[in-house]
Amino acid sequence: MASPKPVAAAYRSTPLDVRRLSLFLAVVDHGGFSKAAAAVHLSQPALSQAIAELEAELGGPLFHRLPRSVALTDAGQSLLGPARSVMRAIDQARQVTGEVTGLTRGRLELSALRTLSADPLPALLGRFVAAHPRIEVHLAAPDDPAQLVEQVRSGTVEIGLTAAGPVPSGLVAVPLGSQHLQAVFPPDHPSVTAVVTPAELAGVGLIVTPPGSSGRDLLEGWMGAAGAELSVAVETTQREALLPLVLAGAGAALLPAGTARMAAAFGAVVADLEPALVRDLLLVHRPGPLTPVASEFLAVAASVAAPV
Repeated sequence: MASPKPVAAAYRSTPLDVRRLSLFLAVVDHGGFSKAAAAVHLSQPALSQAIAELEAELGGPLFHRLPRSVALTDAGQSLLGPARSVMRAIDQARQVTGEVTGLTRGRLELSALRTLSADPLPALLGRFVAAHPRIEVHLAAPDDPAQLVEQVRSGTVEIGLTAAGPVPSGLVAVPLGSQHLQAVFPPDHPSVTAVVTPAELAGVGLIVTPPGSSGRDLLEGWMGAAGAELSVAVETTQREALLPLVLAGAGAALLPAGTARMAAAFGAVVADLEPALVRDLLLVHRPGPLTPVASEFLAVAASVAAPV
């Protein structure tokens, strides 16, 4: 019996079916055949048959079929990057018409750190969606910058919104202004001055994200530079819970100025920080041409890239 063709050789010799590549990616992204079939509106047998045909074209299995999930074989892992690139190129070709006709169709694939999801992401997406209401926005929310960078590198998303730091190798970084943080205390918190220092916050129980998160690293660096120690009242991975916890009296928190303004509207006490705590922001993407939708998002972002 002839041995299967290496997958790399099959890329060169076999005219791959784009539809089957998209179904392959659906199985990867949904973690199995059942969920993928539901997502692409196919019966599971039809999806399984399409994947089997793709595996036959490439000369070997792409998935290990497990009892309740699937795992990529080495061949499947090697196909993943090229498959995403092919689908991205097809999307780019489809969006050319949208570029000419005012971006009436298309999809923006974006990733933003969770800590930036309340500010400045809403302002960016609000402006973009208002200008292009028929563009679909698909948003990922990783916990840390390394995960976001990997999403951009792998092609899972086209643009990433992250905190500034060393420019990730192999990516293009576009500065996006800065984010100022403020101290937010529960309503009727006693003796809060207009400006607070790290030493003053050292005696206050703070609501924080876990060690290693971008927000926690920023806070510890700011306080540590002043020789102040962090006092933790509540530690949570749920960043969306920070503001409700402050309003409920569980402790204080350092929040972006936009979120702090919202907190003040609910009765929270807000103070500036001395020295100022500022986080510079970046948009990152892979080198080379962007889809028209992504290019337009960068243009919109530039128009609102002012200190928050």
